[in-house]
Order: sequence, then C-alpha cells, then structure tokens
Amino acid sequence: MKTRQIAVVVVAATALVVAAIASMTLGAVHVPLSTVIDALTGQAEPGPLKKIVLDLRLPRTVEALAVGSALGVAGALLQGALANPLASPDVMGVTGGAAFGAMLILIIFPDTIALLPLGALGMGLVAALLVFLIASTGANGGSIARLVLAGIAMTAAFQAGTTSIMAAYPDRVQSAIFFLAGGLTTSGWSNLEVVWPYLTVGFLMAVVLTRPLDRLALGDDVAASLGARPRVIRLTAAIAAAILAACGAAIAGLVTFLGLFVPHVVRMASGTSTQTYVVPVSALVGGAVMMAGDTLARTIAAPLELPVGPLMVLLGVPLFLYLLRKAA
Repeated sequence: MKTRQIAVVVVAATALVVAAIASMTLGAVHVPLSTVIDALTGQAEPGPLKKIVLDLRLPRTVEALAVGSALGVAGALLQGALANPLASPDVMGVTGGAAFGAMLILIIFPDTIALLPLGALGMGLVAALLVFLIASTGANGGSIARLVLAGIAMTAAFQAGTTSIMAAYPDRVQSAIFFLAGGLTTSGWSNLEVVWPYLTVGFLMAVVLTRPLDRLALGDDVAASLGARPRVIRLTAAIAAAILAACGAAIAGLVTFLGLFVPHVVRMASGTSTQTYVVPVSALVGGAVMMAGDTLARTIAAPLELPVGPLMVLLGVPLFLYLLRKAA
C-alpha cells in the first residue's frame, strides 16, 4: 500500500480505539479508564461502577461498533457493486422494510417488544428479497437500473405502510419515535444475541466479495474474461449488504446517512477505490464514527439521551461536503 493509504488505516484504527475508550468512560456517570480496565480484566471490586462498565457500557460499545462497521461495509459493497456513488442500504429498501417490521412490533403488538430486533431484521430481509425478485424478472433482469428502481419503489411502499400504521394508532406513536430517529439502548446483550449469526454471515460474504468486486470495476467484459460472473457478483454483494444493513437497523433503528458517507470518506482520504482496501477500512471508520456519535448523543445533554441518527447526519454532512469540495 502507498504511504497515504497506510496513514488512513493508522488514523482509522487510532480513532476506533479512542472512540471505544470514550464510549466506555463517558456518560451520565464518568468512569475512570483505570476502573474500566480493571472491570474488563476481572480485577475491579464489586460495585456500581463495575456493573455500569460490564452490564451497560460494554454491550453498548460493542453494539455501536457492530452497527457502524455493518453500515460502512454495506455502503462500500453497494457502491462498488452498482458503480453508483449514491448507493446505500436505503436504496435496497432494507431501511424501509426494517422500519415497517419495527412498527408492527412497537405499535400493533407492543406486548411482544422483545421481538423488536427480530421483526426489524426479518422485514428488512424480506424487503431486500422482494427487490431482488422484482429486479431479476422481465427484460434486462438483474441490471443495475432495475435493481435501483425496484429498491426505490419498495422503499416507498414500506414507508407508506409505516405511515399508515402510525396514523391508525396515533396514541402509540411516541414509543416508536426513538427507533425511527435511530439510537442505541442500554438493553445489555439481548439485541446482539439475536443478530450476531446474521452479522457473521454478512461480514464473511463481504470478505469473500472484495476481490470479485475489484474485477468487476474493470468492466463487465473484462471481468467475464477473467472468469467472473458480473450479475452473480452484484446480486451476492447486494444480499450481503442487505443482511448487514438489516442487522444494523435491528440493533440501532434507522441510522441512514452513515452507510452513504463512510465509503466516500475512505476513498477520498486514501485516493483508492480498491474494494480490498475500501471494505475493511470502511468497517474501521464506520465503527469509530458510530461509537463517537453514540457517546456524544448520550453525553451532550446528559442525563437526557439524544437519538444518534440525526446526529450522524449533522456530523457527517459537513465533513462529506468538505471532502467532496476538496476532491472536486
């Protein structure tokens, strides 16, 4: 790798460590770093600080890392597979489907709130499956244009369903606002217990797809001459991105902008579009950004916790526009 690319990896890894330390130490109750280390190594004395670290801060930090990495990788996969810089998990209809699944649990079946992660994950994957089925049929089946248009249509359909549910039960909407805004909760490991198998599958698929996606960047004809199957690669990448994005939504609600701007930041900062580089570094940057955003969201107005979704947009848009202007 070039010096510039190595520097980006070092900065991203350092930011990830710093964000993790901030996430574990900062909050409504400040926990010294030494106490955090003692709690993680099993040397801390029993007490409230140890409980805060192990039962509240550690699961939340891991969730933020998982969500940020999943969304960053999902965006990188889609942008590489579709050759579209505006591609993001929202394009695949995953976000709209996850929101609809969450509203079914939160508003219509509030007594089954424990199934919220599973509902969001399941409907997110259903939405992606419908997009794939629609895009693969008819003339030019499997083309990029059909996939994007099918995703836009499916997103609109699920958004209409979500709005209808909220309009039908206006007295229950308050309980759903935090999910729609996007944010992590102090629910321990329960959310990760539901989605970690799917996260593992999504990340493994992403690792396998990096080299095929690099071949795809050479053009469909060249990729085919090298033994690749462009349509299969695109479909598999879209499936992996859908799984990762659905898992992110199941854990943290609708965090919509992170999957779009993180891969752009990585490419602009490093000067390369190679997927074998962009995908893993997007995981580092996405995890760091999500942990930092969540820490800021729960400390800026402590003890009140703000949703992290709008904060991601407020933090990401200026940086994204600056980098875009610099690159232009």
